[in-house]
Amino acid sequence: MAGLCDNYVMRSSRHVVDTNPELGHYSDPPLLVLASLASGPKHGHAMIEDIARLCGSRLGPGTLYGAIARLEAQGWIEPLPPEDRRRPYRITHEGAEILRAKLATLHRFTRAGLKRLEAL
Repeated sequence: MAGLCDNYVMRSSRHVVDTNPELGHYSDPPLLVLASLASGPKHGHAMIEDIARLCGSRLGPGTLYGAIARLEAQGWIEPLPPEDRRRPYRITHEGAEILRAKLATLHRFTRAGLKRLEAL
């Protein structure tokens, strides 16, 4: 798994999420979807609400379903049988490994950044 996320960079989220600008926010839609599904299967609306609680970012439907399509194509999430009109998704084993690697990279970056701030 080493090297998967060594060059991980978060893309810009301007005009992608609705957040409180005073609080700051984090937005990497595929990573947010994986993190949401790490706690169990969810359908789209449940993911939007979970992600909003998790980090304060509210993904729009187009952003969410674009991320879902990419993650499904990569084999990192998979659809479950529909429930009424809703289609739940779950994270796959590979998706969990990718999430773990990306979060470890972000954790290292966060520690380094906070250490630099302490020096100011």
